[in-house]
Amino acid sequence: MSNTKTKQPRRSKAEQRADSIEQILDAAEYLFSRNGLHGVTLRDVAKRVGIHTTLVHYYFEDKQHLFEAVFARRAGVTSDGRMEALSKYEEVAGDNPTVEGALHAFLDTDLDLYYEGGEHWMNYAAFCARVSNTPEGAELMDKHFDPVVLKLVSILKRALPDYSEEDIFWGYHFVTGSLMNTLACTGRIDRLSGGVCKAEDFPAVKKRMAKFMAAGFLALGS
Repeated sequence: MSNTKTKQPRRSKAEQRADSIEQILDAAEYLFSRNGLHGVTLRDVAKRVGIHTTLVHYYFEDKQHLFEAVFARRAGVTSDGRMEALSKYEEVAGDNPTVEGALHAFLDTDLDLYYEGGEHWMNYAAFCARVSNTPEGAELMDKHFDPVVLKLVSILKRALPDYSEEDIFWGYHFVTGSLMNTLACTGRIDRLSGGVCKAEDFPAVKKRMAKFMAAGFLALGS
């Protein structure tokens, strides 16, 4: 029997570079999701990856650039997914969109993505939740997510033609607050409920959130 081992093809420099960048982004995403921008150093990121800090500097000019890269890496995926879901809902609903239908398209797509995407996507969910209420995070939210939010708002306006624009935007504000609190997965709901509810049980959230929020929108007009 031959002991000759099959040689693995050597990775190109481009492949090695891409792999290094992904490892750095994964590590930074995890750390930022727990400690925010100001609670993480490039040394922390390098230590988690197991590389020298100079290599992080080689790929990313500074911590701010790394932070923005972490945010942008998955933002397009979630934003595009929700935009597609909202567009499909518009086609199906025609002239009769409903608040709950629009919210399902906006929320369910995202909840599925995080839950089914595994650990890295759950880290990104917590990352977005943590930084959304910071100046640096809010600026990136505006940049990457405004188009899909305004798409949702445009459908809600059609679903609620007699409601004021003010009420619709406040309604969205309450929706996104609930979503960010859910994505944070702090475990508080687990403790409060004695384990009846689980913070990471996004299917349970998906089953209830759009319906609950739709009722809130409708109540604003009463």
